[in-house]
Amino acid sequence: MIPFDFEYYKPISMQMAVDMFQSLQKQGKKPMYYAGGTEIITWARTNSISPGAVIDLKSIPECNVMGIQRDKLILGACVTLSALSAANPFPLLSETAQGAADQTARNKITLGGNICGRIYYREAVLPLLLTNSHMVIAGIHGTRETSIHNVFSQQMRLANGEFLVQILTDRDYLSLPFVHYKKRQIGNVGYPLVTVAALKKDNQIHTAYSGACSFPFRSIEIDQALNDTSVPLAVRIERAIDNIPAPILQNTEGSASYRKFVLQQTIADTVSILERR
Repeated sequence: MIPFDFEYYKPISMQMAVDMFQSLQKQGKKPMYYAGGTEIITWARTNSISPGAVIDLKSIPECNVMGIQRDKLILGACVTLSALSAANPFPLLSETAQGAADQTARNKITLGGNICGRIYYREAVLPLLLTNSHMVIAGIHGTRETSIHNVFSQQMRLANGEFLVQILTDRDYLSLPFVHYKKRQIGNVGYPLVTVAALKKDNQIHTAYSGACSFPFRSIEIDQALNDTSVPLAVRIERAIDNIPAPILQNTEGSASYRKFVLQQTIADTVSILERR
């Protein structure tokens, strides 16, 4: 149960959503955009957030697109992870989405909600970082398209009143060889110790990570280390680990030392498989 009242709005266009946000903000109602809503509900129940209004984006047509147009895969931010996995337009993204939560939760969690969320893991962003996807963003100045690398650094960096509309990925990336691992402490239950997504393009291995530290990331330095075949794989992995951009996470899922061990083994498996493809 959410321990406070709030107003609920469901616009049918991007402009209507932006106008609602601006109006509600001027009224001091601390509006929030709502896609899947699972995180908003979770944080509201713990009194971590207290919006006076939520703006549900799921009736905006552009936010629900899923298909190929002009050699790009276009995915609306309100496409659910379960719908994405069922359609399977991008196998690496579909496999990553399937591991994000249980089926019931994936029926509600949206691609945009997972990318823009506050929890550490946000695994759906990993394939998008690897494919240099572009983000379509709506705000007071209209819509803009920009590389994911311009707006995602540890988390989505959107201006006040902006929201994610769509993700665009070049079709050439969709059929590349890939590997996805999600390592948990026990079985298939609970948050991951480490998630690794990787693909191979032009004989180069590209990797992205979640769970290793407190945010998902891709590192050019890590990829350079892993692709340096002049040294043994064990050395390449150690150099890659040295380039993790933040301290290795330590929490109830596992200690930092154990998580590092799992990460090393997972990277070794990833590189070994992709080098043979």
